Amino acid sequence: MDNIVDSLNNAYQEFVAAAANVLETKESSAAQKTVATDAALENFKQKWELFRVACDQAEEFVESIKQRIGSECLVDEATGSMAGKLGQQSTGLPPISAVRLEQMSKAVRWLVIELQHGSGSAGGAAAHAHTSAPFDARFPEDAAQ
Repeated sequence: MDNIVDSLNNAYQEFVAAAANVLETKESSAAQKTVATDAALENFKQKWELFRVACDQAEEFVESIKQRIGSECLVDEATGSMAGKLGQQSTGLPPISAVRLEQMSKAVRWLVIELQHGSGSAGGAAAHAHTSAPFDARFPEDAAQ
């Protein structure tokens, strides 16, 4: 994380310095277009692009951390491991094992990928599950319910 913050800070400092250079160059040329002002503007554009890339990388990092935190909270909630620690009230649902939660998560991801590729259909999904089972019959504990 420190590398990302440092990269973003460095890109920002270079961007601001390039902007200041454009203003100084323009002022020294009496607001006329010169080779120096063109060079300063080109440098400014490059620093702007580098700053945008650094911002995008920082945003991707923040999103990945948010997803990881969300996943960890989901596991904690589903397994009931946080309720006792924080004195929270239970949701009334029995906790499930982290392994079982991971299996269910993988099954959902698999179905989403299948649907995105257009190969998923109601008939295909029904072939994998017993119609009397409320959940995915591929998992023994669901089939027993």
